[in-house]
Amino acid sequence: MPLELLERVLAGDRAGLAQAITLVESSRPDHNERARELIDACLPHTGNSVRLGITGVPGVGKSTFIEALGMHIIRERGERIAVLAIDPSSPVSGGSILGDKTRMPLLGSNDQAFIRPSPSGGSSGGVAAATREAILLCEAAGFQNVFVETIGVGQSEVAVASMVDFFLLLMLAGAGDELQGIKRGVLELADMVAFNKADGDNRVASEAARRQLESVFSLFPVRLGDWKPPVVTCSSRSGDGIAAVWSTVLDHRSRMLGSGHLEQRRRRQSRQAMHESIRRTLIDGFMRSPEVRDSLPHLERAVMDRNMSPLSAAQSLLKLWKP
Repeated sequence: MPLELLERVLAGDRAGLAQAITLVESSRPDHNERARELIDACLPHTGNSVRLGITGVPGVGKSTFIEALGMHIIRERGERIAVLAIDPSSPVSGGSILGDKTRMPLLGSNDQAFIRPSPSGGSSGGVAAATREAILLCEAAGFQNVFVETIGVGQSEVAVASMVDFFLLLMLAGAGDELQGIKRGVLELADMVAFNKADGDNRVASEAARRQLESVFSLFPVRLGDWKPPVVTCSSRSGDGIAAVWSTVLDHRSRMLGSGHLEQRRRRQSRQAMHESIRRTLIDGFMRSPEVRDSLPHLERAVMDRNMSPLSAAQSLLKLWKP
């Protein structure tokens, strides 16, 4: 690991931070070793940020909300913001647009902010595999607040919730989203729900949806630290409710710190990250095995032609693997 890159990250150099994240996202084995050394060297300088996960269906206004919240924090608190925006990779070409800086022009041009769009790369839940390491690098670079924006599909919420301190769900009134409260999945992960775009003609509908969902939350068990997830309305366009959202995030952090639950949560997350790294490494090693690579096309055809079951094909490949 070049000492210069470590020094640049610790000095808060944004270009150095971007280079370091590129290193941890690389799939090259030599880069992987350098990335591990860099993360280990940064570890003593991590853990002091507010880690906020933000999710919501496409069109809910995640990027506009993040920009409004980020600019509020910069202007009112003078703190630095890092945004890790997970960009969906195309299932056809594998490419990503990575256009988050254009969707957050104010943050993107502010010296106190760092925006890093990362391709999901097909990783579990649509979340970049190196997101946890990117959070640590941002903390080592001195960012007091790290936001992780999900692509808002499938299991991405589960993955992001497992790496942040506070998980915020954005919803829209009148779009059918409020009915999803019946599906407990993502709501059980949320530490707060905010109905965005609560302005103009949508203000009344947003308040009605807020009350409806608040009644649903009353049926849920109390969270760790006796936290009851609030349901609020806000408008990224007008700024209404944005300050209150951040105040709630800080209140939650204060309670979790005081009770010791934040440390417990992060310890569990670190253990889970280790287990996921083991699984990812084993899968990568398996797929790189020459014996597996040689036999894989033949067995894939056998499965597609219904001459062999997927289970039997998988077992055949596992028997060929020589780790």
